[in-house]
Parts: sequence; structure tokens; C-alpha cells
Amino acid sequence: MRGERGPVVPGKRRKLTNPLALTVMTTLWQKPMHPYEIAQTLRRQGKDASTKTNYGSLYTVVQNLEKHGFVEVVDVERRGNRPERTVYALTDAGRSEMTEWLSDLVAIPAKEYPIFETALSLLGALPPDDVVRLLEDRLSALDVQVTSGRAVLAKLYGTLPRLFLVEVEYHLHQVEAQAEWVRGFLDEIRKGSLPGVDVWRRFHETGELPPEFT
Repeated sequence: MRGERGPVVPGKRRKLTNPLALTVMTTLWQKPMHPYEIAQTLRRQGKDASTKTNYGSLYTVVQNLEKHGFVEVVDVERRGNRPERTVYALTDAGRSEMTEWLSDLVAIPAKEYPIFETALSLLGALPPDDVVRLLEDRLSALDVQVTSGRAVLAKLYGTLPRLFLVEVEYHLHQVEAQAEWVRGFLDEIRKGSLPGVDVWRRFHETGELPPEFT
């Protein structure tokens, strides 16, 4: 039965780790498809916006799923002069792997490494005034994303059940939260209330860093 699963196993090593493999399995969970139809379905359902999708490697992902017994060939379509299309379906092992993997991702927080977080950890290498200017540019871009994201969501709510839009909601919430944080951080730098900002500024003016910062 769909939805049945065992307990979530933290840190379980999986045969495949590419998120596109999980996305393909959930697509085949809907019905058997050939790779081209899988690609069309991902686009139509907007899953290519939430999963890094390289359509050129989609066939390789499907082959890897077949190699590990998660999908199997159920038909080969032949239509006129068109090339043969191999139709794949999810196996029982694939259904179990899909359910366990997805459950793991939903239940267990994992450390991710967004590139902006990396940039923030290295921020001291730039002068404060440059950082202000750069963050102002970022904030403007984030505000545009928020405005357009809200408009897109409002339109989609009229055509799709909310269940199929939760990843869009989550992304928009992340953008809004980031914009709020950047706005507050900028305000601290401008006002000089950020602890250590004077030392930061003086270092870029003189090249001298106090011993406690080395």
C-alpha cells in the first residue's frame, strides 16, 4: 500500500544519492513512463524548479535506477518511423527506496552548504562600505524575487492544489527570511552598531588587525 514504511533510519547509506534519482522515482510512482515523458512531466509539474535537473543525464539516472533494481522495463513503444521508446516502471524495491529516502529527507534535518553562507563566513575580507553596497544590490534582487514569487503563487493557487505548491511556498519563505536578515544586518553596519565593525573598518584602512582577531 502506498504510504507504508518502516522507521526512518538516520544516516543510512544509499546506493544512489543524486536527488534527480528520487525525483524520477516519484514521477514513475505516478505511472510507468519512458524517459522523454518523465522529462515532460517534470517540466509540467514544475519539479525542475526545485531539483537540479540535467535532462542530458536523465537517461543515465534511469539506467542507474534500473541497475540497482529500482525500476524495470515494462514495454518498448514503437510508433511509425520514430525511435523506440523504452517504458520504465517502479519496482517494489524502488517503491521502498523512494518512500524511505523521501521520509528521511523530510524527517531528518541535514547540514546544507548554501554558497551565500560561505560568502558570509568570508565577509571580513571585504571593506564594510563595499559590503553595504553589495548587500544593497542583493536586497534589491531579493525584493524583486519576493514580489514576483507572491504573484506566481497567487496565480498558481487558482489552478493547482496547495499540496503541489508547498516547495514554491517554502522557497518564497526562505527568500523572504533572507531579505529580512540582510535588511537588519545592513542596518547594523550603517549605524555602526555591529560588534567589531570599527575594527573591521580600521583593518581595511590601515592593514593592522588587533591580536585578539588573529
